[in-house]
Amino acid sequence: MGFIKDAMQPAGSLRARPLLTQIITLGMTISSALIIWKALICITGCESPVIVVVSGSMEPGFKRGDILFLHMNEDPIRAGDIVVFNIKGKTIPVVHRVIQVHEQQNNKEIYVLTKGDINKKDDRLGGIYGSGQLWLQRQHIMGRAIGFLPYEGWVTIVLTENPIVKYVLIGALSLVLITSKDRGAKQNSRTNE
Repeated sequence: MGFIKDAMQPAGSLRARPLLTQIITLGMTISSALIIWKALICITGCESPVIVVVSGSMEPGFKRGDILFLHMNEDPIRAGDIVVFNIKGKTIPVVHRVIQVHEQQNNKEIYVLTKGDINKKDDRLGGIYGSGQLWLQRQHIMGRAIGFLPYEGWVTIVLTENPIVKYVLIGALSLVLITSKDRGAKQNSRTNE
């Protein structure tokens, strides 16, 4: 009886091996993505080197769903630059064009005014800035747009605006994972016979 029990142990470990391989592969994929993301942060100098345009305020230059690549360095910000900035109390960064820059000579502090290309008013008058805020300063600016991919960010917009799609996608991926694991186990049992 002990002989049969010992013979069965390797078969059990064979079933655990594909699951362990999938877990390790998933971990390595996630780790690789994080390493690439952190490398991009170091190279570009931006906390978020890639963003998706979620509004139409920069049309016709950038449309909703475009992916922007950002870079931030010590070069001076100039009128005409397209910047991405955060406003205190708002969760989504804003992509707008710089229309005015004031630089104080004594401390090199800059004050920036922005506007969406399609908007009639600048961001101060249009209510984009926080209450009582008249200018952006360098700490508000996440980066400057240096390139873009048109329409490639629509997947992000759809998943963000329609949470049901996100849950359906997660369910479908889980179903594929479960059925592929069952299929792999059936194939292993056939080869062991």
